[in-house]
Amino acid sequence: MTNSVSTGREKLRQMLEWAVAEVAVPGIVAEVRDAEGTWFGSAGVADIESGRPRQEGEHLHVGSAGKAFTAATVLQLEAEGRLSIEDTVERWLPGALNVNGYDGNKITIRQLLSNTSGLFVTGLAPELSSRYATRSAFAEHRFDAWSTDELLKLTVSQPPIHEPGTAFAYSNGGFYLAGMIIEKVTGNTYAEEVARTITEPLGLTRTYIRPADETGYPEPHPRAYSGLFLKDGANPEDVTADNWWSMFEEPGLPPLDTTEYNSSWAWSAGNVISTTGEMIRVFNAFASGSLLPPAQHRAMWSLVSTEGGNWIPHAAYGLGVFELDPAVTGGLTLRGMGGSMQGSHFAAVGTPDGERTIAVHTNTEFKTWKVLFNALEAEFGIPPVQGL
Repeated sequence: MTNSVSTGREKLRQMLEWAVAEVAVPGIVAEVRDAEGTWFGSAGVADIESGRPRQEGEHLHVGSAGKAFTAATVLQLEAEGRLSIEDTVERWLPGALNVNGYDGNKITIRQLLSNTSGLFVTGLAPELSSRYATRSAFAEHRFDAWSTDELLKLTVSQPPIHEPGTAFAYSNGGFYLAGMIIEKVTGNTYAEEVARTITEPLGLTRTYIRPADETGYPEPHPRAYSGLFLKDGANPEDVTADNWWSMFEEPGLPPLDTTEYNSSWAWSAGNVISTTGEMIRVFNAFASGSLLPPAQHRAMWSLVSTEGGNWIPHAAYGLGVFELDPAVTGGLTLRGMGGSMQGSHFAAVGTPDGERTIAVHTNTEFKTWKVLFNALEAEFGIPPVQGL
């Protein structure tokens, strides 16, 4: 079953095979970079029909790991004196939040980037889920392109769920607004500013913001497969942050090939194409502070509790990034970034000095946190995490 191309790391190779056999991911890769160099392993397939194995250097959609790109771009603009993360949304986007009980004078850029703005969980918006929630709806809307005006309407389509700064709730809308602020401040597109502040300084050649009209991937890439659909007859408007998992299809149905798909709805909340190798370089720069000035690096890793936020267990959130609770890592400090969407789940986790990092990707969406935590157990020797 294994297609690992590097020797050693037997526990990690076993974990990859476990993910295919027990979690039913079509294919999985892991890339590790440490003082000894680079290790790459894979299991399963990149293409169910041909049986083609997964390989090193594949182009991937990294989902909400792109939020860290948005946060870092904003922080670089702050370092250049062009804005402050304590600025209000109203300062840069006057009137944008004057709807549904929001107040742009009370929400700061920092709160947008830390998911503490009070914005509702945008991913659960009926206007979004109705297009992609069932297999038939996905087939009809998979190539829909989203404009920033539509994303703004989506962001404020439901009322606030708490007062700004009082709790954590994972909201793509906050990052849409941050992307709009980037464009307002600079006069450039969001993609241009990400290139200027991140991909070009880091010398990345295979990492980019996916254009709104792009629906595929450069070669090489795996096929993407999804089973992330509501049960037949389920109403997307009935889905909440508490019941969403129970509303989905029962396991066992064949996955849908979602490789060709317009993901412009993700935009500045996570529409980055990259490779595991280049994402390790990005993560190491974010984690170690080699990209941003010290003040902005500290801001990126100023953590808030995610308790009650239906997010990664045992993790605190920074600005587009996370850090695991040392109580479950055996005292080891591990930082990370990651995301999931139809047909793709990615995470990069490593030490704060950037000296040891693992990137993991499955060509299907999130299925269980055991995949991530079992990978960390195999690579870093953290204790088994219970209750996942």
